[in-house]
Amino acid sequence: MEKQITNGQKMSQLKAISNKNILYIFYLLLVSLSLSSSEPIAYLDTLGYEAAQKEISYGKNGMVTTQHFLATSVGEKILNKGGNAYDASIAVAFTLAVVLPRAGNIGGGGFMVMYDEETAEAYSIDYREKAPEKSTKDMYLNDDGSFNNSMLSTFGYLSSGVPGTVAGLWEVHQKFGSLPWKDLIQDAIFYAENGFDITPYMADILYRYHKKMSFFPETKKIFQISYPNFKNKKLIQTDLAKTLKIIAAQGKDGFYKGEIAQKISNEMKSNGGLISYEDLENYNPVWREPLISYYRENKIITMGPPSSGGVHIIQMLNILENYNLKEFKHNSSKYINLLTEVMKHAYADRSKYLGDPDFFDVPIQKITSYEYSSEIYKNIDLGSIKNSQDIHPGMYLDNESHETTHFSIADFDGNVVSSTYTLNSTFGSGVVIKGTGILMNNEMDDFSAAPGIPNQFGLLGAEANEIIPGKRPLSSMTPTIVMKDEELFFTTGSPGGSRIISAVLQSILNIVDFDMDLEEATLAKRVHHQWQPDTLEIEFSIDDGIRNDLELMGYDVNITAPLTCIQTIMYKDNKFSGYGDFRRPDAFASGKINDR
Repeated sequence: MEKQITNGQKMSQLKAISNKNILYIFYLLLVSLSLSSSEPIAYLDTLGYEAAQKEISYGKNGMVTTQHFLATSVGEKILNKGGNAYDASIAVAFTLAVVLPRAGNIGGGGFMVMYDEETAEAYSIDYREKAPEKSTKDMYLNDDGSFNNSMLSTFGYLSSGVPGTVAGLWEVHQKFGSLPWKDLIQDAIFYAENGFDITPYMADILYRYHKKMSFFPETKKIFQISYPNFKNKKLIQTDLAKTLKIIAAQGKDGFYKGEIAQKISNEMKSNGGLISYEDLENYNPVWREPLISYYRENKIITMGPPSSGGVHIIQMLNILENYNLKEFKHNSSKYINLLTEVMKHAYADRSKYLGDPDFFDVPIQKITSYEYSSEIYKNIDLGSIKNSQDIHPGMYLDNESHETTHFSIADFDGNVVSSTYTLNSTFGSGVVIKGTGILMNNEMDDFSAAPGIPNQFGLLGAEANEIIPGKRPLSSMTPTIVMKDEELFFTTGSPGGSRIISAVLQSILNIVDFDMDLEEATLAKRVHHQWQPDTLEIEFSIDDGIRNDLELMGYDVNITAPLTCIQTIMYKDNKFSGYGDFRRPDAFASGKINDR
């Protein structure tokens, strides 16, 4: 292990990442304190931001919603050129790699769930990163077997898995694309080559992550050239533009073979990383069967493992279907009590049973069975709580950076795409491959480095998610499509690490059970509990009476800054509606799609 880290990087990386974490934790503390009496609608005012979207967007021919207004406009442009939802998704994903570098990527990976109108079938593709062939299950452990807390799994070259984004988008284009591949990357090339205006929100992100983004010279010269004043500046990424031109001309091979692959391999070899040319050449995405279930007669189409999100969305909905939620006041103490107890069981099961199905037999059928959910339901006693220490994985069985990004797209013909992809942490590993502009992921942290040791999101893992060469790490990403009467009802997803699953769950409940429109469903406060640590998180603020009720039950209540960002499209009364979550101020939805 020590020999893989050259030139004293181990101590330097520890110092750098520790400083970054201290700054970020301090920031979140300040934000949390400023929100102690805030309501969601006033959140942006407390930070001096203005939301890109003021109201719900409507359209009759399609809808695009992403985490950046420039990416949304590119998606619209592709649909208006006659492209389908798949074409628009590819163009959006490449554009986000330029305009949302904290999460959008070609150096990361993710998942895409699709409904294809022509075949009347649902599809899903796994383009998650893979562990390099030289990786080992104890690569982040000390000689005595204890966890090496120098954060090498989250910062620097050793933290990166083999990227999957370009291969995944290529596969989708080969199967469903209608416009030429090269045409779908031109807008991303334009914004990389000519630059784009840095928004106030992005300026603050770049400022806050100065230490992380200035540690490696290649990263610093791109993202910190204007430090400390990023406002009223343009971000230009010349090397990334050159890389995108190669990918546009050569397709998948432009990334996984030839000069780009060689540059990645050389940089890794020179700096203690493990990704080789052969790792890149051998990478492949996987078409997987989507998980399909029903909730109150609505068809749920979601992602299966190595995403844990879909399994646990279905599991929790199965439990909640035993209750008439319309009788609950939304976000009352009783409602929060119910959601929290349900979440505890799901996240406990996640810690033991979820992993890459190519390496581990994930008990999907048992976890998502009505029999199992019925047993959990019978053991939930509203008005009281079960301590997390008394809940263990599978107790009633017989035997995911906050900096992910999600986009949803629906087209005139009825095709729907729900996609979530990520670098993991904000700006991933902090490493830009020299001469390419490619910002690399730090997805190796999503593996279980050691039993009982939580990752950066506080999530525990076990053997199912241990590091094995060629294996894909477990994820919380939860791209989801909901159908009603065999047509789109809504599609949803979010960034937010471990909180993605609970955010998507509440998005579904808000719309299905509480009949909220997109604005109401988005403004609603979100709660989160992930079993361990045994803490109930509530966004923004909480009524004193509700807090007292919850604390009397025994909950440790923590008011937090928002860490999720739902991107939802709804289809109702022959009309699309979309809304960009204000929690990320640059998010935007639009449906200005021409008639066909």
